[in-house]
Amino acid sequence: QVQLAESGGGLVQAGGSLRLSCAASGRTLSVGAMGWFRQAPGKEREFVAGIRSNDGSTNYADSVKGRFTISRDNAKNTVYLQMDSLKPEDSADYFCAWTYVYGLPRERKQYQYWGQGTQVTVSA
Repeated sequence: QVQLAESGGGLVQAGGSLRLSCAASGRTLSVGAMGWFRQAPGKEREFVAGIRSNDGSTNYADSVKGRFTISRDNAKNTVYLQMDSLKPEDSADYFCAWTYVYGLPRERKQYQYWGQGTQVTVSA
């Protein structure tokens, strides 16, 4: 079993920054990969960023590339999402997820464990 707990969401003005954290327990982050997804009201949950456990490789959705940075601290079993230059369209519930797949999948169905989410609101 893997338990994931997100934190760090909140309200921020456009152009501002937030850092989300995802603390994992029950399994080391040294296997598989971690991903961040987001879901806005009335929309599908979409991939934001992923990081592979063994070598730290990352990938990003085009909509956040250059603005968001995913990182990990294996010693703390924690993954971070640094979000800069935030836009109102970034407003959503953000979820972290874990998969045993090393290939940095972007599909929601490829992830086996999910956190409860943290809300991010970006005001214009």
